[in-house]
Amino acid sequence: MKADEYKERLKQSGLKVTPQRMAVMEAVEMLNSHPTADEVIHYIRQNYPAIATGTVYKTLDTLVEKGLIRRVKTDRDIMRYDAILQSHHHLYCAVKERIEDYYDEELDRLLNDYFTRKKIKDFNIEEIRLQIVGRFPDCDKEKHKIHKH
Repeated sequence: MKADEYKERLKQSGLKVTPQRMAVMEAVEMLNSHPTADEVIHYIRQNYPAIATGTVYKTLDTLVEKGLIRRVKTDRDIMRYDAILQSHHHLYCAVKERIEDYYDEELDRLLNDYFTRKKIKDFNIEEIRLQIVGRFPDCDKEKHKIHKH
């Protein structure tokens, strides 16, 4: 996504276009590894050293509230951010706190069909996001390093 797209998305959501909002949107997208707030701050400080930490946190909250980015919580309660709004799921490895996007249209159809048939009483489903927990091959190597003394 380019600066013009960030500006347009901010305007469409009713937000004023500010350098801080532009910087945070760019950081979350460029750090496409579901960055933490600290990683976003580190990325931004490389180009905008004067942006305050509190401003970044408030901006992240505002962008989440307006639906421009999403929060993704890990098993260790670490909050991460995701710039991809299209339907997708996450592969999560707790060893390295690593999250990767997982796209599968067949899985989306299966889940939607199931819950359409199931009809949970007194609950309207707006979205189904699945977090699949497991390990990536390189995480196994890391686990062995952690446990060896």
